[in-house]
Amino acid sequence: MIDFLDIHTHKNTENTGTTSIQSLSLTNDIFLAMPKKKLISIGLHPWYAKLDQLELQMKYLRVLAKQSNVKFIGECGLDKLKGEPLVNQIVILKQQIKLAEELNKPLILHCVKAFDELIALKKELNIRVPIIIHGFNKNEELGEQLLAKGFLLSFGEAVLNRKSSAAKLIQKTDNFFLETDDSGNSIEEIYHAVAELKKCTINELKARIFADWEKLNLHKNH
Repeated sequence: MIDFLDIHTHKNTENTGTTSIQSLSLTNDIFLAMPKKKLISIGLHPWYAKLDQLELQMKYLRVLAKQSNVKFIGECGLDKLKGEPLVNQIVILKQQIKLAEELNKPLILHCVKAFDELIALKKELNIRVPIIIHGFNKNEELGEQLLAKGFLLSFGEAVLNRKSSAAKLIQKTDNFFLETDDSGNSIEEIYHAVAELKKCTINELKARIFADWEKLNLHKNH
């Protein structure tokens, strides 16, 4: 039986039948408080990352990110509404992209009102590792543009609303991941909603998502 895959969650739980990637944001007080067995992603979130602390934080991130249970670098990214000025956020993100490339680990990104900059950054740096934009719920046109540019999308609780952009876009594509993020909804609820949208069974949806998971080449040390 294939597990449900929750590619991005802030919940510290592991349910039977679910493979979850817990997202941790590296701050000065959790340097070594790292679970050793859970699958995790770790990065400098744009809300909290500070340019004047970047050297120290990258030093620790580099050590922690090498753990075999760390599957992604992130969530990191760009946010025009919160955090350091965008020019600083870009410097911070570039450092994490460089680390992801060195370790050959995918990036999981938070992006608010900075998709043009993100697309430009991908082209400028010729990023080779997979880039997953989490919690996508922007317009369908932008989603299709990102997919065409080689980004991967992850959808969360927004798909529970059939009128949402996420629900509409998910009906047009077969390449996506699903997540709970920090919502109160379970991953099972999200899968059931998407299976209805896609007019497929839960097992067919699991198999399709697991196939994309395998393409990320993360299962080797899972």
